Amino acid sequence: MVNLHGSTVLRAGRYFLPLLFPACFTLWMLIFFQPPTAILRVSFQPTLSLPEQRVVDATPTPALPERREIIDTSPSQPPPPPLEGRETVIASPPPPPPARRAKTETPSSPPPVAVTTDRCAGRYIYIHDLPRRFNVDLIRDCRSLCDWTDMCKHLVNDGIGPRITRTGGVLPSTGWYDTNQFTLEVIFHNRMRRYDCLTTDASRAAAVYVPYYAGLDVGRYLWGFSNELRDALAEDLVEWLRSSPAWAAHGGRDHFLVGGRITWDFRREDGREWGSRLFLLPEVTNMTTLAIESSPWHRNDVGMPYPTYFHPSRAAEVASWQRAVRRARRPWLFAFAGGTRGHGTDRNVDSNGVVRDAIIEQCAQSRRCGLLRCGAGGQRNDCFAPGNVMRLFKSATFCLQPQGDSYTRKSAFDAMLAGCVPVFFHPGSAYVQYRWHLPADHRKYSVFVPEDGLRNGTVRVEDVLRRISAREVAAMREQLVRMIPSIVYRDPRATSGVGLRDAVDVAVDGVIERVRRIKQGMPLSDDGMGLWYGYFHRQ
Repeated sequence: MVNLHGSTVLRAGRYFLPLLFPACFTLWMLIFFQPPTAILRVSFQPTLSLPEQRVVDATPTPALPERREIIDTSPSQPPPPPLEGRETVIASPPPPPPARRAKTETPSSPPPVAVTTDRCAGRYIYIHDLPRRFNVDLIRDCRSLCDWTDMCKHLVNDGIGPRITRTGGVLPSTGWYDTNQFTLEVIFHNRMRRYDCLTTDASRAAAVYVPYYAGLDVGRYLWGFSNELRDALAEDLVEWLRSSPAWAAHGGRDHFLVGGRITWDFRREDGREWGSRLFLLPEVTNMTTLAIESSPWHRNDVGMPYPTYFHPSRAAEVASWQRAVRRARRPWLFAFAGGTRGHGTDRNVDSNGVVRDAIIEQCAQSRRCGLLRCGAGGQRNDCFAPGNVMRLFKSATFCLQPQGDSYTRKSAFDAMLAGCVPVFFHPGSAYVQYRWHLPADHRKYSVFVPEDGLRNGTVRVEDVLRRISAREVAAMREQLVRMIPSIVYRDPRATSGVGLRDAVDVAVDGVIERVRRIKQGMPLSDDGMGLWYGYFHRQ
């Protein structure tokens, strides 16, 4: 039995012994080569990513500095897209928070330059800093400016005069002033002091303004003085201008000045004793000259609207007055405010006197005409009272505007301000004058009745006006209402940016465009003078 059992064991061992060695080897491997723990795997992670990072950094462009710069871009500028070939850097640390990125700026790639628009480009104005004797001293000596008018009163409030407080319900309580018609140059200068686009560098200027009060200067010497005295300050001015660097650039062709009187007060002809020769001086003929009446024969002359009584500070004041003008009741078909003129030896004066006499006579004989006789006496007939004038013009559909002492008269702009359609009898009264401020097509806002019919008695103004349809009248009045902002002068003391584009803004734009054409050698328009040339040679 024993032998049998032993033999059985031996036989079993002989089959299992070959399996014992592989099992022991496997057990030994399990004991000594265990897999790493989770902590060990985390500790190996950076080591695994570094070779990948180094492979990427082997590209020609340095990787780590570029990567850092992209991350540190300021939040005000969006970071640029990833560079080509670097999208594989996904194992790198995350970028810092935005607060940290805002502390530094990209040194190697500067931020794009912001494109700024200069709203004044092409509109800069340079104002000559003239010696005080050309402007300020004239106002200081206001008592000597006129023998029959207190100019000191009219030069207050930057030239617009005293505020009108008693309007009789005709005018609004604000924005209205007793303005003298010869204070334009003072008003203009004070407006230009607050112009939005001033520059102290004349080389940047589109135009150069010369703030010389030519009208106040010559007004002192109209009667009883020598021509040498009348011309003294004007000649001093051009000598001063010639010595200035701003003048040398273009010989004065980019310069402009404003005269507060009619052009003829600055164009004294040989042998006469009225006015100065300012506009005839060679230097001034190079400049653009603005005046309340221009010369139809001189291309550098441009007419500016006469100052009216209305000087708004805000666009809302203009809108309110426009509404009042549209609603105004107008019981008179036509109206005239003015006086007679003498019948002297001067042909123009005699002709104007005849036309005025005919107008006054026809108006006085018509039950449909409102007449305000100047110089007739009585408070209600005072043509210098703003309330009287505006009351009449707001009550009439048409306002008759013959020539004044010259071609033009302030009354025409008082009428347009009141929404009263002006009736002109000579093209020199408006059509060849205010080419920047009034529509080129005079039929849009006015009626023209040639003087010849009044001189020979063949024309009745009332008959002409009655033939105009109500529709045409409404269209002309609406055009006048829309024109109001461009023919009034804003209160010079008002701050800029009030949303109101006035007569000064229109004039400055006109000057800039004119100077631009001169600099580029472009022709200047004849401004329609050819249409009316014959009317200036009939008298």
